[in-house]
Amino acid sequence: MRVFENLEEYAAAVGEELGVSDWVEIDQEQVNLFADATGDHQWIHLDSERTQKELGMGTIAHGFLTLSLLPVLMGQISGVKSVTRGINYGSNKTRFVSMVPVGSKVRGRATLKAAEPKAGGMLFTSEVTVEIDGSEMPALVSENLTLLFQ
Repeated sequence: MRVFENLEEYAAAVGEELGVSDWVEIDQEQVNLFADATGDHQWIHLDSERTQKELGMGTIAHGFLTLSLLPVLMGQISGVKSVTRGINYGSNKTRFVSMVPVGSKVRGRATLKAAEPKAGGMLFTSEVTVEIDGSEMPALVSENLTLLFQ
């Protein structure tokens, strides 16, 4: 994990790759819980027999489940010692590039794109790519905004 002392030091890293997280496995129990939490019970996520029959593969993780892993993945990539609180401010662009088969491992790779003062803190824009172990295509690419205060 790359650790910065303060927001100014972090902002100076604009244009740099911040790092890569550990691999995180997405299992069927996690997918089932996400389906229950969101009400998205589409068969492609839950019915392994049907996905095998119709698609020739097992179930796949929800795209939004993969996106929801960004806080844990980013938490493994970098941190700022002086931060007292952070707010997920949104995203400018998110693309789900390829399916994540249940049982796959994913990891995040982040580049800091921009930093600007906002609301008494600093708004950071990061491009995060979620990679799938063994695949050349990423699961998703997202430009995320985080508002940090110190």
